[in-house]
Amino acid sequence: MDSIYLPLHHGKAPYWLLNKMKRLARPIVHIIIQEFGEREFLRRMADPIFFQSFSNVLGFDWNSSGSTTVLTGVLKSVLNTEEFDIRVAGGKGENAIKTVEDIERFCDELGIGERRKEELIRVSRLSAKIDNVALQDGYSLYHHAVIFSKRGWVVVQQGMNESLRLARRYHHLGELRVEEPHSGIITQRFESSVMDLTSRHSREARRAMLDVVNDGTYRFDYSRLLSMVPHRESVVPKRVDWKALEKAYNLQPSSFEDLLLVRGLGRAAVRALALIAELIYDAEYSKKDPAKFSFALGGKDGVPFPVNPRVYEQVIEFMEAAIRQAELSDFERKAMLERLAKTSPSRSSSQ
Repeated sequence: MDSIYLPLHHGKAPYWLLNKMKRLARPIVHIIIQEFGEREFLRRMADPIFFQSFSNVLGFDWNSSGSTTVLTGVLKSVLNTEEFDIRVAGGKGENAIKTVEDIERFCDELGIGERRKEELIRVSRLSAKIDNVALQDGYSLYHHAVIFSKRGWVVVQQGMNESLRLARRYHHLGELRVEEPHSGIITQRFESSVMDLTSRHSREARRAMLDVVNDGTYRFDYSRLLSMVPHRESVVPKRVDWKALEKAYNLQPSSFEDLLLVRGLGRAAVRALALIAELIYDAEYSKKDPAKFSFALGGKDGVPFPVNPRVYEQVIEFMEAAIRQAELSDFERKAMLERLAKTSPSRSSSQ
């Protein structure tokens, strides 16, 4: 499988480019929602290929982690207005921390009731725990956004691997579950050292971890673990937050989802539980990287990457139709269509 190249980009998009992207994005967003509805717009945001191509046609460099954060910022400016009934909560860094506050405020604006509001807050918390804790792939989240309306939601979040200077983006759509929850993950490379508790192949491990917590044997089992694998101590966390595990024990979570949502339960404690499940109770967890999209697209240097032509052409055609119908000047429309064509291997090679 191949993937989009997302090297870390620490700079900021220039002011003129952001203004241009916002101006071009509004009519595209408007025509998609008008012609296909809010649900289809959200579904497109959960499609990593569409998300990346949208950033590209708006003029942002293709192969940069900034495409995620900049496009999210553009969508916030466009959608968080009276014109639309879709909102974008969260974002990068400090904005990610304010996601729940944003959700509460926007739910009040849109007339979304308390039950739905609490569901969206749970979606925000659980999706972050899934990609930061249940999936340990070497990338730490620094961007978290929830795009939602009365009719649905999508989570777009991004993690960074500082040592590799690479990023990967995670998409969730509509129905959040712990087992294989992603609508897509985009990454530059597939990692060989991964702990994926979201895999269906980790089902027994999740059950064993829950039993260890609810039975209260985690301290004893951790000591056994250390004695069993002295030659592999580097994979066993040296520090575990026992208070968080005690809190989990007192709560007696009935599902792995509830376990993840225990406040303070982080990577080290979950990794220790996973190793206990595998090495003591013979319940293996998946070590296969779940990034799964077999595509990549040309970057700013014009070099094409391997791509699944059929899947990508469907995205190209949808985006092309939206551009042609949107209220744009002839010059803007032509420029956007040219940028779109450059990302298509079949079309760019014929030019």
